[in-house]
Amino acid sequence: MRLGERRRIDPERERGSAVAEFTMVGALLTLLCLAVVQLALALHIRNTIQDAAAEGARTAALAGATLNDGAERTRQLITMGLGPAYAEQITAGYADVTGLESTEVRVVAPLPLIGLFGIESALEVTGHAALELPD
Repeated sequence: MRLGERRRIDPERERGSAVAEFTMVGALLTLLCLAVVQLALALHIRNTIQDAAAEGARTAALAGATLNDGAERTRQLITMGLGPAYAEQITAGYADVTGLESTEVRVVAPLPLIGLFGIESALEVTGHAALELPD
């Protein structure tokens, strides 16, 4: 074959390749879409837990409230939003954040990898709020 010559493609050799190509591309796109949905689920769970921890810290930081009030508020929000399996490990305490006395609510929850199944205690989120002092 000389440079510049074009080879003729026999149409009979290409018969049936569209089916295989469609199957492979379809499977790849399906896996890609499922991975994006799984990432969105993991981010939704993390953001919901982060919001609940911050709300629990704000509740515990109110004058007259206890740390248990903040932990219970966090547990209530997570149970309503995600279910009781994500609200099992919640701790509340005091912390010093940039020189300010504050409350801290820490939540340890499972990280979903396939659907809602995943690694236990892999997701750790902390919420802080400045402590309100009575006058």
